[in-house]
Amino acid sequence: MPIINRIADLADEVATWRRDFHENPELLFDVHRTAGIVADKLRAFGCDEVVTGIGRTGVVGVIRGRTNASGKVIGLRADMDALPIEEATDLPYKSKVPGKMHACGHDGHTAMLLGAAKYLAETRNFDGTAVMIFQPAEEGGGGGDAMVKDGLMERFGVQEVYGMHNMPGLPVGHFAIRPGPIMAAADRFSVTIEGKGAHAARPHDGIDTILVASHVVTALQSIAARNVDPLESVVVSVCAIKAGETFNVIPQTAELLGTVRTLSPAVQDLAESRIRAIVDSVCAAFGAKATVTYWRGYPVTVNDPEKTSFVVNVAKEIAGESAVDAAVPPMMGSEDFSFMLNQRPGAYIFVGNGDTAGLHHPAYNFDDEAAPYGVSLWAKIVEAGMPAR
Repeated sequence: MPIINRIADLADEVATWRRDFHENPELLFDVHRTAGIVADKLRAFGCDEVVTGIGRTGVVGVIRGRTNASGKVIGLRADMDALPIEEATDLPYKSKVPGKMHACGHDGHTAMLLGAAKYLAETRNFDGTAVMIFQPAEEGGGGGDAMVKDGLMERFGVQEVYGMHNMPGLPVGHFAIRPGPIMAAADRFSVTIEGKGAHAARPHDGIDTILVASHVVTALQSIAARNVDPLESVVVSVCAIKAGETFNVIPQTAELLGTVRTLSPAVQDLAESRIRAIVDSVCAAFGAKATVTYWRGYPVTVNDPEKTSFVVNVAKEIAGESAVDAAVPPMMGSEDFSFMLNQRPGAYIFVGNGDTAGLHHPAYNFDDEAAPYGVSLWAKIVEAGMPAR
């Protein structure tokens, strides 16, 4: 079936919610306004249970089907936070908050899940329990991890869980997904290099940390080029070099900041060990010393093959077979829905957002025409995953 008729009727209401969220972006865990609106709407829809404060500012709504012979519980998750970006659009609903913007479409994600909650609370045409999960702090704060650690899965009995993200460049009305790794682990590292400061006219009296840092940056590229199987994926990017303050002084210290993206724990471990070894050996060769600090961030987002196949079939019912890419290449961006998929089987899917600026761009905009497809997918995951008896 295509978009559900009742959901098509809700499209304008969902767009109104979305545009209000867009005008009033909030960052990380500080999503009190958004979470408050979400909780109020879930109560107004008639959800059987509405719980706030999960993972600090997360909200969970519980909707029970007409029957519960299956005892099955499906979780659906949306993220609520925005980004510290100054919006560069002339939209009538552009951000009212300087330096903050919904540049990743979480306003649309939240509105779509609210639309699904309203529909499911009205119809309850399923056998089991649907858990609506509204998560804070996806953009670097690990809100998914916080909700999991706060007992999300156990408290609400979630047995499988699904997430969705918009994809600019994918036509509206299309979906994309793949089994296995779909988004990368995201780690961070810093390298502090200690050399010996000197006058720029007498470099032989010092140990030039800028020269050493340059060799380290070049050598780190050998991890992808020569240490990792070409059929595997790894990105090692040095994104900042901090050293020196003037024209004629060789600095005593230099600092590098970077990120590592991988699609498997084995490659993640290899990348970390090679970074440490390369930094130590290159610095030693120049007589410098180094300290490496490495932080493990969001894990790899891994789709369960069986649940992925289920979502593909549901998406095809809504969009048509030709509009569902079931083997989209994995992406090296990261997603903290990975913490939830590490706890329960499920899948993460992309919904087309048409021709707009890319994610995290100041001219980005969520296309409201995409929302009915996302809302219908959420509703059908529940109805098909827990068919009414």
